[in-house]
Amino acid sequence: MASQVARKSGKGPCDAHHSKGILHEILCKEHPREMDVQRYPPNCSVGSGGCSCVDGRRVVLKTPEVTCKRASEVLLKTSTFIRNLPSFYHMPWEDQAALIQQNWAPLFVLGLAQEGVDFELREISAPSLLKKILLNQSPTACDEPGGSSLGAPLAAVQKMKNLLWKLWDLDLSAKEYAYLKGIILFNSGRHVLKCLPYVQTLQQEAQEALLEFISMMFNSRLDRFAWILQLLTSLRDIDADVIEELFFRSILGEVTINELLLEVLYISITCSHAKFNHIISTEHFYNCLELSYVFGA
Repeated sequence: MASQVARKSGKGPCDAHHSKGILHEILCKEHPREMDVQRYPPNCSVGSGGCSCVDGRRVVLKTPEVTCKRASEVLLKTSTFIRNLPSFYHMPWEDQAALIQQNWAPLFVLGLAQEGVDFELREISAPSLLKKILLNQSPTACDEPGGSSLGAPLAAVQKMKNLLWKLWDLDLSAKEYAYLKGIILFNSGRHVLKCLPYVQTLQQEAQEALLEFISMMFNSRLDRFAWILQLLTSLRDIDADVIEELFFRSILGEVTINELLLEVLYISITCSHAKFNHIISTEHFYNCLELSYVFGA
């Protein structure tokens, strides 16, 4: 069969083998394709059932040195906000840990909005299945431990960027951000807390304070309050894994933000300080989290 194909094409078996060798060489030299990602408008629907142009595409930060530094600063300010709430430390540490695990991601995104942190993306492409087969690579090599990162899903990242644009359009004040952070932090969600009524009361107080502030400053514009509450629902849907992959994977490695915040906030009694020594000492952590100061405080 191969000889028939070769005769039809006017090439001998050696020529066909040589072509395969050239293809293999090209694939070996090929690097993942990278391109800048255009800025989609806030009303662009992405993800499942949305804009098919972003489904399956993965991205990394275009300027990670600058953006990761600003993201680290936001994370530090988020931890400072939590540490400065006496009501938070009146709860058992198990409740504190549960609230941080569930709510650090929306708190972080809210911090990005308050600090005006925008970021550009660069698309990367995964090696094709054909390339992996020809190079004798495992089809799931990039998903295995130690495999190279393929970035974050564009659909999830664009969803976060759209949410940031909506928050900026509202031009929230510092007090509105503070009340929103309180509503988010004291959201028990699906967790069974020891002090659930206390947590629910704190969240209700924050929500009432936000409503009172909006009524006073915006002439009882309840539509603004309703719009903000709607954005809160979107904030809670933010994927924490996407944030870690996009902003912190190159800094923290396998350490999760949840573990880091628990350690910084003196909540975790099982985590060892030693496991974070490489974070404290490494220069590329940008000194933004100032962990050495926090641990010595």
